[in-house]
Amino acid sequence: MTDYPDDIHTEQDDIDVDTLANLGPLTRLAGIWEGTKGLDVNPNVDGSGRQAFLERIELQPTDPQSNGPQLFYGLRYHALVKKPGLPETYHDQVGYWLWEPATGLILHSLTIPRGQTVLAAGHADPDADSFEVRATRGATEYGICSTAFLEHAFRTDSFSMKVTFHPDGAWSYFEDTLLQVRGRDAPFHHTDRNTLTKVAEPTPNPLALAAAAQA
Repeated sequence: MTDYPDDIHTEQDDIDVDTLANLGPLTRLAGIWEGTKGLDVNPNVDGSGRQAFLERIELQPTDPQSNGPQLFYGLRYHALVKKPGLPETYHDQVGYWLWEPATGLILHSLTIPRGQTVLAAGHADPDADSFEVRATRGATEYGICSTAFLEHAFRTDSFSMKVTFHPDGAWSYFEDTLLQVRGRDAPFHHTDRNTLTKVAEPTPNPLALAAAAQA
């Protein structure tokens, strides 16, 4: 059962167009960030590997989005990861962080150019110092979709990500992707972690910029 209204078409009135002022716990993610102490624990032919990585993430506010009465404020992001000392991209990821003020719902979408996409969900208070989102394979609401090869060889059964904000303004994350690797009996915890430091402020979303220009 849900608490959704019977009227699924009518959007909210008087929506505040300033996304940066309405992001709740996502407020402290807005901006451009870099991290130099990333660690990826991944499956390989010998068991598991450990790879250090460098990361740059740009998180920029989007205009408010409505699903009828449901209202989201969000950040569009692009994450680029490289191995230290090497020019080629180790990991590329795009998606959105979304916040629903009415319910405290947080959504995290991610897509990677190896044929996989995830929509993970969690809840948090507007001033939360940490939060966590989760997705599960086979779920029709917050789930995981992969190519046929990944389903065959490296099936993803669940995904979780915890974000923690620090007093110095930095933030860190810990991701746990539970894999069933073909030929192995036990599931494998593919984990990633890093701490990010801000290198540039976000750009206000287009509606907020237009409103400010008219004021």
